[in-house]
Amino acid sequence: MSVSRRTDLAIEAQELWQESADEITELPGVESREYTREGCPVTRVKILDEDGAEALGKPPGTYVTVAFEGLTMRDEEGMASLTSAIAAELSDLLPDMPVYATVLVAGLGNRDITPDAIGPFCLENTVVTRHLVDLHPEHFGHMRPVAALAPGVLGSTGMESADIIRALAEKLKPACVILVDALASRKLSRLCRTVQLADSGLVPGGGVGNARAALTEQALSAPVISVGVPTVVEAGTLVSDLLEELGHEIPEKLFQSVGGGLVVTPKEIDTQVRDAARVTGRAISLALQPSLKYQDLASYLS
Repeated sequence: MSVSRRTDLAIEAQELWQESADEITELPGVESREYTREGCPVTRVKILDEDGAEALGKPPGTYVTVAFEGLTMRDEEGMASLTSAIAAELSDLLPDMPVYATVLVAGLGNRDITPDAIGPFCLENTVVTRHLVDLHPEHFGHMRPVAALAPGVLGSTGMESADIIRALAEKLKPACVILVDALASRKLSRLCRTVQLADSGLVPGGGVGNARAALTEQALSAPVISVGVPTVVEAGTLVSDLLEELGHEIPEKLFQSVGGGLVVTPKEIDTQVRDAARVTGRAISLALQPSLKYQDLASYLS
């Protein structure tokens, strides 16, 4: 009996569909292409209709995956290239909007749980300008107004992240909302070495198995772009993939008992999450502020 392996990555959902097919067939309602940008492999999966959505288990939209090697050993030039690659892909997903239009960036997750802290840590590396544009237009009037929010989690605030973000969006009326959150992958090799960008919205807490209310364009009255970094693998999914590589199939009952809410993450997750948050936060800043160069970011973030 086949089991349903958990992943938040569209590229992996496509891989699972192909693996389950008796032969290599065209996936209905889905377009996919691969290319490189700044030396990084990029996969763009576009879910066109409900057939594609049903096949991959994800809503229609464009899902862009940027893959890269580990960040710890990268020099500053390598970090700049990777950041620029992610920024360019993000720019392609952003809606057409004037430079004076406000963008809200929300970092989702729990700062006290490292694999779930990508969102809050990302905001520490995002150039926030809304107050500067308002107070000092003579110096910052050329920059896009960017506001940032880390809504926390229900257990700490007593409020759903979706409710907090929705209330702020009603107040600011942003032209776009960018959501940053942790994701789950099916492969250890993709943890903190992949960034998924999507224009289909986001379900907060999905990466750590605590899904909350969906944040979509309909819910926020503004286009929603999600930026996700996989930080965990569900135990059952990991065991199932390892057994499959050995030619075995895990029974459904055993899969459920191994899964049981248990997730696996690398022992270096503290450093890896910080590095991934640095790259994603700076990439968001470059995408939203085309006048900035990578070398300018340090002065704005200091």
